[in-house]
Amino acid sequence: MPQTPHVERHFTAGEVVRDVVIGMSDGLTVPFALAAGLSGAVDNSRIIVVAGLAEIAAGSIAMGLGGYLAAKSDAEHYASERLREVREVEEIPDEEAREVQKVFADYGLDAQESGPVVQALTRKPKEWVDFMMRFELGLEEPDPKRAVQSALTIAASYIGGGFIPLAPYIALHSARAALVWSVVVTLAALGVFGYVKGRFTGARPGRSASQTVVIGGLAAGAAFLLAKLIS
Repeated sequence: MPQTPHVERHFTAGEVVRDVVIGMSDGLTVPFALAAGLSGAVDNSRIIVVAGLAEIAAGSIAMGLGGYLAAKSDAEHYASERLREVREVEEIPDEEAREVQKVFADYGLDAQESGPVVQALTRKPKEWVDFMMRFELGLEEPDPKRAVQSALTIAASYIGGGFIPLAPYIALHSARAALVWSVVVTLAALGVFGYVKGRFTGARPGRSASQTVVIGGLAAGAAFLLAKLIS
């Protein structure tokens, strides 16, 4: 009887999704809260649009730079740890071989079972270092383009998210009327974003959507009430 081939499907764009989530969540929430807060103090859409555009520009640059520095830090950490492992393989190979043995022991293999693999690795220094980086330190070699890609992805996601709550203020003159539409479209966008994020990350989509909406709504509501009290 013919069998259906087993095909494994794994999601491999985790870092990109993480960057989109970081940029989009802040891009939706921060300009939304700012616009709502200003709406509680002034009834002039032009002022809110100018302030919102300035915040989107500053926020996207700051978030993108943060993503760039974080990715560069990961790459530098990996490089320094790899140099240390290369030096240890060259200078104290016996100790490193025992560390390999311990890694296999943690997986339930005794010395007799793992011995041939340990011996094989000691004859291949590069693969030996690769093994130690992956299984002893739990570090994966980062993509050399990761820092720039992360910065651009986060910044673009922030800009895309930021224009959603700002769009009604661009279209309408009255800030109070624009606020109503901004709340509607932004909460809807937060719900869709949270649902999609849940699908990609393996969380329950409905719960993810509701959490995202509640957090965004609370931020905007707090900003609006604070502006009302101050004004």
